[in-house]
Amino acid sequence: MPYYYRGFDPTYLLVLIGAVICLLASARVKSTFHKYSGRRSMSGMTGAQAAERILRSAGIYDVTICHIGGSLTDNYNPSRRTLNLSDDVYGATSVAAIGVAAHECGHAIQHQQGYAPLSIRSAIVPVANIGSMLAWPLILIGMFFTTGTGGLLINIGILCFSAAVLFQLVTLPVEFNASARALRILGQEGILSESELPDTRKVLGAAALTYVAGAAAAILQLLRLVLLFGGRRGDD
Repeated sequence: MPYYYRGFDPTYLLVLIGAVICLLASARVKSTFHKYSGRRSMSGMTGAQAAERILRSAGIYDVTICHIGGSLTDNYNPSRRTLNLSDDVYGATSVAAIGVAAHECGHAIQHQQGYAPLSIRSAIVPVANIGSMLAWPLILIGMFFTTGTGGLLINIGILCFSAAVLFQLVTLPVEFNASARALRILGQEGILSESELPDTRKVLGAAALTYVAGAAAAILQLLRLVLLFGGRRGDD
């Protein structure tokens, strides 16, 4: 069977490459955020204060700004209408903290304006979650069959994994757009000066690379599955 290898599996290199890309991206965002966390903004505003100002300027009054634990765990929850800021952002006055808070506000504004990629991403979340959960069990079960049933299960598993990859791809324009909105608003509202914006751009750029890395890793994993099992027909 072509999807089995004796000894070393060369397709596993794709997984290793994806893992290395993700590790490098994660290290980059942490080091960049740490670097610019030491630069206090001229306005002296905290991440929470900046977020409140941005939301109010956008006419958003039904989003609650919350303080959550952790480092760089910031997120916007559209179902609960909460903007959650981490320990490193909520009460911090650095250009890095303000940039991250503004990025999450960008998602809130996307939600308010019905930004299409965000709506698409929200719609496919259940499918992506189910796909991620079922993909490998279906593939592993399919490997125990030598009839067409095994090939069918494997193909369904690959299709399920493809839904998770699609989610990663749709996430990219959502994240890039949120960062672009954040930088524009920070400048327009005078929250950050022209000399501070380049530093914040570096922080948000490094954060965006983590999503690119995640998408790349998912694509490489999907490619590995296709190489290993794609040749197995449902009527074998």
